[in-house]
Amino acid sequence: MIRYGTVLYKMKVANENMKNSNSPHEDKRVQRSKDSILAVTYKLLTEEGIGGVSVDEVSRRSGVSKTTIYRHWPSRSALLMDACSKIGGVPETPDTGTLKGDITALATSLAQQLKSARWAAVLPSIIDAAERDPELAQILAQLHASQMIPYFAVAERAKKRGELAPGTNVSEFADSIVAPFFYRRWFSREPLDDAFVKGLVRGLLTQLKRN
Repeated sequence: MIRYGTVLYKMKVANENMKNSNSPHEDKRVQRSKDSILAVTYKLLTEEGIGGVSVDEVSRRSGVSKTTIYRHWPSRSALLMDACSKIGGVPETPDTGTLKGDITALATSLAQQLKSARWAAVLPSIIDAAERDPELAQILAQLHASQMIPYFAVAERAKKRGELAPGTNVSEFADSIVAPFFYRRWFSREPLDDAFVKGLVRGLLTQLKRN
């Protein structure tokens, strides 16, 4: 089982230790340097995938020496973990007052993200690398958990309004919305257009009524 709390705690402790070890002036210089390195790493991820990221190339593009990079991150894996952990973010949770409105808002937002957000181009290479790297697998699980927060919140609200049965599995509910989008984005390559979003919402609500 992935222990999200343990991952977050270790990252927080590492960050606090770095903050406490530097003066305010040094902190600003260090942060600018780190921001530049992470920005270049993230850009490489979107362009080349994880396999295309090397410390040599990050150093060349950022103008920051390899010695400085290794001072902040002891290994390429550590740098990748830090860059991957910043992908995406917690999506906004809609509150339209109805389950149909909330699902439509979530589905519309996800479709747009998968078509235009940079993380959508990076995610497949992270998933692939996570199969062989336990630490990246933890980061991937953490990213997934944060992305699912709005879906769980919408489901719990719908339960309170009586639009979903009390025993509804919120994880399976979230899967039923997200999975078709991921399949279209990376497998069938069919369009994620308004017609698809409306059809998915209509089909999901029909299935829920039958249950």
